[in-house]
Amino acid sequence: MAAQFFLLALFALSTSRALASDPGQLQDFCVADRTSQVFVNGFACKDPKTAMVEDFYFSGLHMAGNTSNKQGSTMAAVNVAQIAGLNTLGISLARVDYAPYGQNPLHIHLRATEILTVLEGSLYVGFVTSNPENKLFSKVLNKGDVFVFPQGLIHFLFNIGANEATAIAALSSKNPLVDPGVITIANAVFGSKPSISNDILAKAFQVDKKIVDHIQAQF
Repeated sequence: MAAQFFLLALFALSTSRALASDPGQLQDFCVADRTSQVFVNGFACKDPKTAMVEDFYFSGLHMAGNTSNKQGSTMAAVNVAQIAGLNTLGISLARVDYAPYGQNPLHIHLRATEILTVLEGSLYVGFVTSNPENKLFSKVLNKGDVFVFPQGLIHFLFNIGANEATAIAALSSKNPLVDPGVITIANAVFGSKPSISNDILAKAFQVDKKIVDHIQAQF
């Protein structure tokens, strides 16, 4: 019995060593080389000796965005596309502006958690848990309030005030528009190319096909 235990422990130890890896940074930074033809999960690193302070800097979030669109909101992202030094660091942020009663509609970040801080105005925000509970966690946020949207869950943000609202969102990815896999629910369901059959959508949403056709026409 003792011999069997020893062999099992030895096997476990050797296996853990074989699978061991360093999940953290192996260098100070990896400034994105956007000209590289090397295909990797993200961007290849440029020579650290050629890094400049501008690789870690961005200016422009003080300017409000244009919210004159159907949803009444706009986002100014600061990710690896704007700051090359964010490459491999797994973090980014965005400024989101809302017109009165504007919204950031139901969407998902497949590979990122989001933490949001309200700078001005009041937002009604929430997320829904996965099946089968589908529980809604929602709250009205005011200036200075912070809210977290867990990775992969459907969430929304709505300006409940008659004035404009502004928020800063930080995400656990270097690119909140690509790496986290943003999916806007309505766009994906009703605006897919080619379109999902109205038979399928009518049955899924328990509505008449004409209603589905009308919604799809909006996209």
